[in-house]
Amino acid sequence: MKIYDIVVVGAGPAGMMAAIRAGQYGKNVMLIERNETLGKKLKITGSSRCNITNTAPLDTFMEKFGRKGTFFRSAFAAFSNKRLISFFGFKGLKFKEEKQGRVFPISDRSRSVIKVLKEYLSENSVKINYNTRLNGIKKKNNYFSLDLGNDNYMATKKVILATGGVSYASTGSTGDGFSIAKKLGHKITPLKPGMVPLKTTEEWVRDLQGISLEDVHLTFKYGKKKLISDVGNLIFTHFGISGPLILDLSCQIVPIIDKNKTIDLFIDLYPKIKHHELKEKFIDEIEKRSKTEFKNFMRLFTPNRLIFVLVELTGIDPKKKVNQITKGERNAVLNLLKALPLTINGVLPIEKAMVTCGGVSKNEINPQTMESKIINGLYFAGEIIDFCAPSGGYNLQEAFSTGYLAGESAAKNLE
Repeated sequence: MKIYDIVVVGAGPAGMMAAIRAGQYGKNVMLIERNETLGKKLKITGSSRCNITNTAPLDTFMEKFGRKGTFFRSAFAAFSNKRLISFFGFKGLKFKEEKQGRVFPISDRSRSVIKVLKEYLSENSVKINYNTRLNGIKKKNNYFSLDLGNDNYMATKKVILATGGVSYASTGSTGDGFSIAKKLGHKITPLKPGMVPLKTTEEWVRDLQGISLEDVHLTFKYGKKKLISDVGNLIFTHFGISGPLILDLSCQIVPIIDKNKTIDLFIDLYPKIKHHELKEKFIDEIEKRSKTEFKNFMRLFTPNRLIFVLVELTGIDPKKKVNQITKGERNAVLNLLKALPLTINGVLPIEKAMVTCGGVSKNEINPQTMESKIINGLYFAGEIIDFCAPSGGYNLQEAFSTGYLAGESAAKNLE
């Protein structure tokens, strides 16, 4: 019976990188993938533009992964954002930096990233088994037996599980890796949606579907506590709100929703202008356009489709001339522009989330090698590991970094 040096399960970014790195050490590597193609989920990330990493320093990366983010120190040090960019740059793929340090390929196509990964896999002689689903793993004396179904088994000295989470199940992320890891004795922390849109109580949100608010600021209030966003973009949907600002904070919002059921949200449409400055601007415009109807006047301050919301919430007659607006009505409008209220009452299911929070407990993984502390020769990489980070390229960097470290560690352990 043929025994591979290393079998990597899952051909996402973590799995492909693990296979490439192990192959660079001259090991006999098999990459198994349940889909008919590589990087199915990677292909759709960043709206198919692939926000591959971020220019932030190492300490910021660890902060983005929360209280136990230092677990990833060795992985990020072994394969940093700069090394990742150089890795692709060596094959001629160039990148550009956008807002908040987000890094995208100049081509704006995730296919460009996948193409380079395929080249590396090929030149390092990594074998690939497509349409292959792992049903279970058994540890024998000196090797692992992988059950691939229909009495089909594969033997290997080392196994790297990079099967992803349970988000976007259509791409193959159905949680198989969690059940397999659990059967092998690993603890799986509760799975929660991460980078997920939020639901709102207010029905008027549905009428704003597709409207984007740029450069706004969000304040979430629950009890006596607050959660404050950076300045960024938000988009209204048929069920609530989404966009970069929402996705970035959703990892923190999900547990709050679980506990409190609802959260009050206030949207500042003018975060770069103080309340009194906005008031002065508002009064100046009224003096210039005193005979203008309220609904037309508000086009100066907000998207057209949002005007009816202000009309509804303030009770101001849309045809009322602005020079007839009372001080109380004016203040009501200004308060809404600086703190438009919404009630968050839920999130979309985990299947609709961009990433899965939770997974194989970090306490049971050696952070310096990504090897299991429970079973020698078993390694983990990517989203299967318990973590949750915001958007901005941090999650993909984690996948590539842990994949790189797992592949290298498994290969070196065979020498």
